Amino acid sequence: MRSARITFAILAALRLGESATLERLSLDELIEKSTSVVRGRLYSPRAAFHGPVIYTRWTVQVIERWKGPEAQQLEVVVPGGVAMGLRQTFSGAPRLQEGGEYVLFLWTGRNGLTHVVGLSQGVFVVSKEMAGGETAWRAASTAAMVDPKSGSVVADAGVRLRLADLRARVAAVSRGAEQGR
Repeated sequence: MRSARITFAILAALRLGESATLERLSLDELIEKSTSVVRGRLYSPRAAFHGPVIYTRWTVQVIERWKGPEAQQLEVVVPGGVAMGLRQTFSGAPRLQEGGEYVLFLWTGRNGLTHVVGLSQGVFVVSKEMAGGETAWRAASTAAMVDPKSGSVVADAGVRLRLADLRARVAAVSRGAEQGR
């Protein structure tokens, strides 16, 4: 029974781990699609199967909540990881560091799992600048991207902005979405 489960997991990993094509999302689209946007520090990564997919579960100690329900701590899943001696990787999945500080654009599904919107597009590293301010940035994704309007394959570009500007943008877009309802 165990060998059949491992064989199934390997086949699923091969099928699911193939190159993915991501929909390129603008910053405003990330905000609109998110049920929650938080600034937090990540701890306690642990990988486990959820069906045929391995997810790494991260505990997020919330520093600031910019959108969504109040929480001091939450759990986020990222596809990929090592469980039961098997490794799964997913194109476009963010690479997170324990103890790292991030702004996360999150979406909680009906199954209760909280995912990062747009995979690596929805993770911004928070860093302190020598001048004393803080920045939020993400590198360009290496995964294939498609423009949702044209259907054309496009290159992703990294994003860097002041943390205060990102916070203000999340607030403005969230207000606009609430007023549009």
